[in-house]
Amino acid sequence: MSKPDRFDSVTADDVAIAAGVSRWTVNRAFKKDASISAKSREKVMSAAQALGYIPDLSASALASTRSNLVALLVDDFANPHKLVMMDCLTRALRGRGLDTLLVNTLDREDTTPALINASQRRVDATILIGIQFDDDVLAAAHRAHRFKKLIIFARTSRNPDTISIAVDDEIATKEIAHYVIAKGYRRPLYVAGPNTASAHLLRKETFALVWQDRFGHVPKTVSVPRYDPILSAEIAFRTLHGRKGADLPDVIVCENDALALGAIDTIRYRLGLRVPQDIAVVGFDDVPQAASPHYQLTTYRQPLAEMAGYLVDVLESADSRNLDRKFTGELVIRHSA
Repeated sequence: MSKPDRFDSVTADDVAIAAGVSRWTVNRAFKKDASISAKSREKVMSAAQALGYIPDLSASALASTRSNLVALLVDDFANPHKLVMMDCLTRALRGRGLDTLLVNTLDREDTTPALINASQRRVDATILIGIQFDDDVLAAAHRAHRFKKLIIFARTSRNPDTISIAVDDEIATKEIAHYVIAKGYRRPLYVAGPNTASAHLLRKETFALVWQDRFGHVPKTVSVPRYDPILSAEIAFRTLHGRKGADLPDVIVCENDALALGAIDTIRYRLGLRVPQDIAVVGFDDVPQAASPHYQLTTYRQPLAEMAGYLVDVLESADSRNLDRKFTGELVIRHSA
């Protein structure tokens, strides 16, 4: 099999001639789930490899209503759970033949330009993972009329122009609260993250309602402006420094694992106390660090693989209505509480 001159571009026609098939067969061989025999696909792929042929994905996208490209907008990289989510999502997307355009939305002011920029890339959908997507940002995105699907992943949005795929925060937090109560803890401190206007978590409110219903008072709460273990450690120190005995909480319940890891570091290394003997700690997410011997964090595991699989199903669906879905995970009990 002779190759075209190295200065010439190898085309689908060259592959078709080399493989002894039609150009139509070559095109179908490179399409996901196309109707083509295994023998014909093997002939095309062998010829393409020998000739160094790579299909022009941008040209094929122009002839289709799909680009097979998804924009993934992410912020808050100090939170280790973001990397876990990105790994799970990109694996699910690549498994269905979809590529990813990753955009780091640095802060709230950068989010709207990032959304508009993503829409100009002719993506099939835009997936938002983060805390910067409030009502103003989502409204601006919707007004652009450039998004086929605008998906909020791992948070629940009240915006009617988005699709939310998330864990059921209320079910999860009720399970955590009932576990804490059953263990005999009575002086909780709840450590919450940023309070966003639209893509909001319902964990702090749910924990407070369960506690008030059982004991008649709302537990004390502190907030951390970012899901950052280092910042969480500092705020935990400011909150607990100088307290002793019954003035200390007997359990710290955290909105996510990033906050819990910081709290554990402060309890042990800045306050000189023990986990869980002096102060227990509970997280949410089950990041890889949670299972390490250093933390052994009791936490709530989100079913990310199932959530990511459903997201890809949503992308392949022709419908954009009534696609919101909440998932149930599981409480993972370890040594920290």
